[in-house]
Amino acid sequence: MIESQAQASRLLRAGSLIAFPTETVYGLGVDAENESAVARMFEVKGRPAKHPVIVHISDQNLVSYWAEEIPEYAIALMRKFWPGPITLILKRSGNAKDFITGGQEFVGLRIPSNPIALKLLSEFESLGGHGVAAPSANRFGSVSPTSAKDVVEEIGELLGDDDLIIDGGASEVGVESTIIDCSRELPRILRLGAVTEAMIETITPIDTDSNLEEIRVSGSLTRHYSPRAKVIIDREAKPGEGLIALSDIPTPDGAVRLTAPDSVNDYARSLYSALRKGDSAGLGVIVVNPPRGEGLADAIRDRILRASAH
Repeated sequence: MIESQAQASRLLRAGSLIAFPTETVYGLGVDAENESAVARMFEVKGRPAKHPVIVHISDQNLVSYWAEEIPEYAIALMRKFWPGPITLILKRSGNAKDFITGGQEFVGLRIPSNPIALKLLSEFESLGGHGVAAPSANRFGSVSPTSAKDVVEEIGELLGDDDLIIDGGASEVGVESTIIDCSRELPRILRLGAVTEAMIETITPIDTDSNLEEIRVSGSLTRHYSPRAKVIIDREAKPGEGLIALSDIPTPDGAVRLTAPDSVNDYARSLYSALRKGDSAGLGVIVVNPPRGEGLADAIRDRILRASAH
């Protein structure tokens, strides 16, 4: 563990892997222009080489370093929601190499709102860096980490002496950023998150075209965010099974209550830690009763559906 973002930023520039908190989940960061460091990050995660990663920056002025032909609506989204839990997919510039974009002609950019992350990115940029590639700090396809402890359990043994984990407490949001395709006339939502469709529509109309296959983005696989336990949606938990549900849903006799959030926001914050808790307890089945409604509830149901896929 480490407290100094200045030290961490120097190690990033030297090619080390730095796990750090964001408001969504913990990321595993590397210098986005260091091909060997990116390759090692992919190896630690077990991530397919053609799967793109999001570049994190601290200043909107760096967008033009990574992207070109930026639509006016994308600039409006940046001004409204950055720093915050939203990633914009833009046409890449020559600085965004294939090892970041997965060979696609697009790059994902985000400015996180977590103050530790912003300080780390700012320090890194002061040393000449231009962005940190940071997918979630877990093995590919498994449950995203929302605490430093989660990162240690997931990949701690795979990190080297010069790699670091910054402990910033529990993630505030708890699910990954909303991803918006800004490469066409109108934006499309490619991944649901805390920045909702209704929030985006206060800035710009949205393209509702459901054909998303031409752009690969993080978290788009049918099975993702998955614990070792089998996840079953919307049935009563049996004795010995885990239960994740809002607090107004009672726990059946013999079931293991993993979390009982009082609100949709609390549900998002506790979902991944509850799934991990079920695995730590050796449960074979986790029953999940998703929250109803739109917005963040939609994002939660998306994660639960992917976690339950077989």
